[in-house]
Amino acid sequence: MLNRVNAPNDLSAFWMPFTSNRQFKQTPRMLVAAKDMHYTTADGRQVMDGTAGLWCVNAGHCRPKIVEAIQHQAAELDYAPAFQMGHPIAFEFANRLVDMAPVGLNHVFFTNSGSESVETALKIALAYQRVKGQGARTRLIGRERGYHGVNFGGISVGGIVGNRKMFGTLLTGVDHLPHTHLPAKNQFTRGEPEHGAELADELERIVTLHDASTIAAVIVEPVSGSTGVLIPPKGYLQKLRQICDKHGILLIFDEVITGFGRLGTPFATDYFGVKPDIMITAKGVTNGVIPMGAVFVTSEIHDAFMTGPEHMIEFAHGYTYSGNPIACAAGLATLETYKEEGLLERGPEIAGYWEDALHSLKGEPHVIDIRNIGLVGAIELEPIAGEPTKRAFSAFLKAFERGALIRTTGDIIALSPPLIISKTQIDELIDHVREVLRAID
Repeated sequence: MLNRVNAPNDLSAFWMPFTSNRQFKQTPRMLVAAKDMHYTTADGRQVMDGTAGLWCVNAGHCRPKIVEAIQHQAAELDYAPAFQMGHPIAFEFANRLVDMAPVGLNHVFFTNSGSESVETALKIALAYQRVKGQGARTRLIGRERGYHGVNFGGISVGGIVGNRKMFGTLLTGVDHLPHTHLPAKNQFTRGEPEHGAELADELERIVTLHDASTIAAVIVEPVSGSTGVLIPPKGYLQKLRQICDKHGILLIFDEVITGFGRLGTPFATDYFGVKPDIMITAKGVTNGVIPMGAVFVTSEIHDAFMTGPEHMIEFAHGYTYSGNPIACAAGLATLETYKEEGLLERGPEIAGYWEDALHSLKGEPHVIDIRNIGLVGAIELEPIAGEPTKRAFSAFLKAFERGALIRTTGDIIALSPPLIISKTQIDELIDHVREVLRAID
């Protein structure tokens, strides 16, 4: 058995991702166990998970069915190559995913993360246009404040300045729609904002600038999560769909966060009634337990590649761990857990209570806006003059001390608890946040 330690004697070797490394290593925050709605810290405290890990542990932690599936699969078939070989569980998992996906998204390409899913979707879009004889369609359109992972394609179409500024010119041939955050008009909105659908018309301006014949795809998050929970105005996504259809442009939804029940429906496309040509998922596909992603495409896109000599590779793309057996086993068990407990459709039962609890923070110190949709919410704080992000980071630290894990981005507190959260636990989480707001400067 491995020798497990709760307090490593040297923290220097691990360069931590998206972390203020120097601050952390002076005062480490170590998690050593988890169960259902709570983490256990190295000093034995229970910390409520208000963020589903990183938007991914939708069914809660260490669920028995998922743990057992991983253990069994590791003992039976630990790895199988995905290139020119297969194993039954990958095909079974793909079928189960397609069965629950919006009608028409009939094929799945497996990846290992949201970032890889984004890169895969962008490459599929570009290659599709080429095999259709439209090789001039090479331009990709993202959106300001969009987050699409951290690989070069994702940060190119993404629109978070801090993620882009250190890495040169990125991909060429990329343009961006404006973001949809209109605090002056939509402050303290419950659910979808009333104002801003006209911002989708900016796609027409971009088409006029570049010509539709040069544009391969538009990629957006239905709800922008990592940039602070930016919710699409009523009618906005529908307009994007209409404009893309008009000009023969593929529409890609990045559902890495919104997929698998976060909005109270299986996918955001179900919630908004807008179907993309390509749908990107990860995170909740395995309940965050094993790295995995899945890119859904229509039959029209998939079948366009299935031409030429049958012995030739149709799409030169993939990963060593695409459809990894243990990941597929975790994914199947995750889908079974979601189904047995009705977690993907829990929205009507809990979303209203969540909304009221979240908006009860209006009027608390430093709060300048609150946004919510499904089981996700944001509390935007007034920044400290000359010290952006400091107030929210202080809230993060105090919340952890009090026994709640929250997420911050800029000066925004983002909350996205596991879908198993009870009404009593919602009250507890919001009370933690309330006390933190009253305690920070």
